[in-house]
Amino acid sequence: MLKIKEPIKKAVKILWKSLPVLLGIILLISLANSLIPKSAYSFLFSKIPLIDSVIGASVGSILAGNPVTSYILGGELLNQGVSLIAVTAFIVAWVTVGVIQFPAEAILLGKRFAIARNISAFVFAIITAFITAGLINLLVVLL
Repeated sequence: MLKIKEPIKKAVKILWKSLPVLLGIILLISLANSLIPKSAYSFLFSKIPLIDSVIGASVGSILAGNPVTSYILGGELLNQGVSLIAVTAFIVAWVTVGVIQFPAEAILLGKRFAIARNISAFVFAIITAFITAGLINLLVVLL
């Protein structure tokens, strides 16, 4: 029983510490929803899966963040009519590609490694988006 209590305490402590960030993100999303017209999303995303996935991965690469906030942003993008492929590419790139962190990564791990890692993460974000959307569509058909 003692082994279970300690991880639960740690999880609650982490959740408590991340609560202000989550609330801040929710407030920023609410602000963005009121300031950004819905037509802006249809202007940015073309409804062509390959182009949408590249746009989603590009935006996610530039606006890097943590997984918890990406799920909130992804849900809001889906609510605004952005395709699942674009949102999935955005979320995966948001977490794995680090354009903002690139200079530090290049210094610590080497420039060639940092370039190769970021390019492969970007490509795999797009591949993951297509696989995820395909599996979701398959599940919808089967169920």
